[in-house]
Amino acid sequence: MIHATAPSTVHLPEGDWVTALDGLCACFPRIGRAQWLDRIRRGRVMDASDIPIDEHTPGRAGMKLKYFREVESEPAIPGEEVVLHVDEHLVVVDKPHFLPVVPAGGYVQQTLLARLVRRLGNPALVPLHRLDRETAGLVLFSARPATRDAYLSLFRERRIVKRYEALAAPLPQLALPHLHRSRLEAGEPFFRMREVEGEANSQTRVDVLERGAQLWRYALEPHTGRKHQLRVHMAALGAPIRNDRFYPQLQERAEDDFSRPLQLLARGLAFVDPLSGQAREFRSRLSLEPL
Repeated sequence: MIHATAPSTVHLPEGDWVTALDGLCACFPRIGRAQWLDRIRRGRVMDASDIPIDEHTPGRAGMKLKYFREVESEPAIPGEEVVLHVDEHLVVVDKPHFLPVVPAGGYVQQTLLARLVRRLGNPALVPLHRLDRETAGLVLFSARPATRDAYLSLFRERRIVKRYEALAAPLPQLALPHLHRSRLEAGEPFFRMREVEGEANSQTRVDVLERGAQLWRYALEPHTGRKHQLRVHMAALGAPIRNDRFYPQLQERAEDDFSRPLQLLARGLAFVDPLSGQAREFRSRLSLEPL
């Protein structure tokens, strides 16, 4: 059994149950009661004060619990993260394609967070934003709890400029740069997003960097941070990102083909440091396929 090195957190929802164990089973219906009971008896589930619970611990709506993710086996992810910057407050890293940022699904140790905690010896590391597992490029981590909220506010208040590159089919009929605005909501299955009618809640600036015969290299600048936003917007424009298995149509589930990564790269991050007031900019050293 492979264990996470740091606990995940859950707040119990409203429900007709008595114990915290009941609440966990309600939150995670795909994990059997016997499996939760085993974790609890091994001290792998704790309350907000880091005290292990037992099977009789009372539960209540909103109760905070910490638990360690476990998987029986885990696929190895090729590629190495590259640490671009480390200081007292921030860590900036280039993430390879296919590597999750945090534990999820069948991934615990094969995640950017777990690799960095082991590499830098800092269990306080927390990502300030997320990239899809399929996307490569820059991820910003908080290294110190005391200053974390100051940097999180950059994302909450949209005071950080995020720049991406993508390879996709040409759009000669579209006047560029183009501002694409739409309303995104959860689709089917649950991990996909879709555009629907209604007031826009997502916005992306699309421009072209390089034109090839079969593919163009696009500069994408999201003004909002919706899940899969760039992938949905490019597909909606008629130019789905190269090697996208989710959009515009969900492809049949298959093992990762590491030779065909999604051609989407988080290229740059720029912001005014909330502590020093200085302008800061980071740029990925990774690259997409040549045209």
